[in-house]
Amino acid sequence: MKKTINSELFRELPSVDEVLRLPGVAVLVASHGAAAVTEGARAALARLRTEISSGLLDEAGLQVALSGIANGVEARVRGVLGHSLRPVINATGVILHTNLGRAPLSEEALNHIRATAGGYSNLEYQVESGERGKRDVHVERLLRMLLGGAAFATSVSTIVVNNNAAAVLLALNTVAEGGEVIVSRGELVEIGGSFRIPDVMAKSGVILCEVGTTNRTRVDDYENAINERTRLLLRVHRSNFEITGFTEQASTAELVELGQRRGLPVMEDLGSGALVDLQSFGLGGEVSVLDSLCAGVDVVTYSGDKLLGGPQAGLISGRADLVGRMRSNSLFRALRVDKLTYAALEATLLAYVKKDYEAVPALRMLGLTAEEIGRRAEAVAAGIRSARLRVEIIDGESVIGGGAAPSSVLPTRLVALTCDGLSADELAARLRASDPPIVARVEDGRVLLDLRTVLAEQDGMLVAALTQIVVSA
Repeated sequence: MKKTINSELFRELPSVDEVLRLPGVAVLVASHGAAAVTEGARAALARLRTEISSGLLDEAGLQVALSGIANGVEARVRGVLGHSLRPVINATGVILHTNLGRAPLSEEALNHIRATAGGYSNLEYQVESGERGKRDVHVERLLRMLLGGAAFATSVSTIVVNNNAAAVLLALNTVAEGGEVIVSRGELVEIGGSFRIPDVMAKSGVILCEVGTTNRTRVDDYENAINERTRLLLRVHRSNFEITGFTEQASTAELVELGQRRGLPVMEDLGSGALVDLQSFGLGGEVSVLDSLCAGVDVVTYSGDKLLGGPQAGLISGRADLVGRMRSNSLFRALRVDKLTYAALEATLLAYVKKDYEAVPALRMLGLTAEEIGRRAEAVAAGIRSARLRVEIIDGESVIGGGAAPSSVLPTRLVALTCDGLSADELAARLRASDPPIVARVEDGRVLLDLRTVLAEQDGMLVAALTQIVVSA
């Protein structure tokens, strides 16, 4: 049935100035400023006009809406002036969830940021000499200790840029601009946000030389492609997919031997940035930065916010002469990171130097057993007391995420929820509408909560949010 539009109702709408003079709105102007409140008043009136035009408001309904217009303006002002970037509870079981900010920072990293970023710091200042310094020193000394097993450890240098794509861009541009870079067709990956390795290579000013096939590339394919224009041999870690079956890949040792014999540097884009052997965490086949350097790779690029467990950053470690050239490249200044990143990265690396892996949240989550998670899940389930909410504890799997260890899963225990009167999608939406929002998985008509990625102090928030949802549903 077509709704009747009463056009006379438009005349009853107040002007923006009249709304601003309402007692409740005037208080908002005094506390939040005229600009934000005026915008809120305009938005509130625009919504009323839309509802009148749609036939959703009659005379009585309009009067009710006008009586609460001050509250509507206040809600809009608080929404506009509130933080858009805010904490969420990650109950998905995806440890390095790209959409949720990847690796959470350690308490030590947060404290170091507060201590050094709230005022001035020695970011590029040598306190002893009173002269200008380099910001690299704050993390390079730690990485020298961590990468001390490399064959050329005494000459290993590291620089930091804003992400791993930037690290690849800078390294390629420095070492091979105008020349050819040889890479296997099976390693021309696409990373998050539709960014593709061939596109990054093109932007760096190098010429891509593809060799082999998608599933089989031999060291001879690299050697046969070398010519007078070749500047670099590149290996790209398949961080977000695997090729199985009838496959072959030149080993790192073979590439290094070929590079040394033909006088060409070898670069490896590791992406995920593991600094320790992850076998003890149940992850196999993930190459560490030290593994790559010890194998003789000249330049390694990797992320700071994946398996390293720190802030978003791209790190380049390798031969001091090559990294020194990258440091002198004008692109480095455009891509370098600020004091916040250095503070968080320094604190994260210190935990590695001390072998305090429990202090790094991503590693701590990796190390949780299904039994430990199950005990927490049972406690959460026991705290939910509602006949409408059915709770089961079931077996499940957590994943690493973030383009790391794509085939690896970790056994876990899940809190499985169904609610009378709400579909699984509706229950998940109400969890996301909580404060803070709770992001869960929906599978087989149930909402699944994986406490592996929920901080222990957030368990009570889950119980409180679910209790409120059931009461208000």
